[in-house]
Formats: sequence, structure tokens, C-alpha cells
Amino acid sequence: MMQVTPLPSWRHDDDLLPGAGMLPVHPALAGLLPDGLPRGTVAATGCWSLLTAAIAAGPSAAGSWCAVAGVPEFGVAAAAGAGLDPGRLLVVAGPGPRWPQVVASLLDGCEVVIVRPPGPLPAQLRRRLMAALRRSGGVLLVAGEWEGAHTRLRVTRQEWAGIGPGHGRLRARRAEVTADGRGGAARPRRQWLWLPGPDGAVSIADEAGVADRAGLPAVMEETG
Repeated sequence: MMQVTPLPSWRHDDDLLPGAGMLPVHPALAGLLPDGLPRGTVAATGCWSLLTAAIAAGPSAAGSWCAVAGVPEFGVAAAAGAGLDPGRLLVVAGPGPRWPQVVASLLDGCEVVIVRPPGPLPAQLRRRLMAALRRSGGVLLVAGEWEGAHTRLRVTRQEWAGIGPGHGRLRARRAEVTADGRGGAARPRRQWLWLPGPDGAVSIADEAGVADRAGLPAVMEETG
């Protein structure tokens, strides 16, 4: 049985971020999340991708502790390229069947907790996790679906670059990201981003195609 050691209490004292109930966001996501990430809410991205890490990067860069649970393929180097601070990051690759308790414990010590649920969540379990989330005042970032999420972000189109005629390697992805949700987040927003760019970082991309902006041959475009 996996045991979760209680995390230190710095979250609610020393490192609590200023502001009226919002966590900051990465500058590239400001157009998608103009009001930041409201504390005590869920943001869902549909699946695990660099977009998920980029959402957590804003609070991380501002000094928040972040945690990742249930994403064994999570790469610290890629997350650092997206803006996450590896020095303020906890990773639980395989939380096991008691993952809701693991997530609740992580929320006690971290401003942002990324989790990929193993399957659809019963309403009772969602309510229990929401109660823990509201008590902690953090943000639960779900790499999957969450009924009633305050904020939803999705990659709807993407274009890869870097491979020439039969050679080379993927070096950049230009993605169209949409955001919507509930309340103040209900109005749909859309933004093209580099996820990542040729330099490995997350940034705003223009409407022009990959080849025009990165000087790299584009290889595909997908609709999701």
C-alpha cells in the first residue's frame, strides 16, 4: 500500500500568492485565461499534453508548488522548457487505486495539482475532491475530462515542423487552443501557440504557418 507523507505547511503561509483569489498564468496563455486561474476550481485539458504543463507554468514561475499524479510519461525536462520550476515540483507517477487520497494530500501542500484520472469519476468522488480543493484554495488541473469543470482548454488543430523530404526530426508544434467554461470563463476564446517552439519554449504563434514562422518545413496538420 502506498503511503503519502503529509506535506509541509508552507502553502498557506510563506508562499501564498497575493491577489484576489486568482493564480497567474503563463504570458502566452493570457488571451485564453485573461483572469488567471481561480482558486478552488478545476481546469480540464481533455488529455495529457504540453498544454497541461504550460497552464501550470504560470503559478510555478510565480513561486507556487506544483504536483503531478498519474502521468508516468511526465517529463521534467519538457515541463521545465514549458516554464515549470523543477525545484518546486512533486511527481507521483503511479498513485495506485487510492489516487483520490493522494490528490487530496497533494492539494494540502501545492497550489496546483495535475492529475490524470484512470477513468470516469462517479459524482460522489468528484464532490469529495471538490470539497478538498475548496478547502485548500488551489487549482486542480485535470489531464482528462471533468464534468462541470470551471475552465476547459483543448488543442483543436495542430501543425508539426522539422522533417524534410524523408529526413529530419520533429522540432516544433504550432497548435490552435480554444478555451471555454463556466461563469466568467464561458465566452469561447482561441489562440495559436507554439507547443513547443523551435527553441523548446511555449509562446504565442502567429496565424502564419509553421514554415513561414519557424523556417522549418511543415509535415502535417490535424483537427482534434
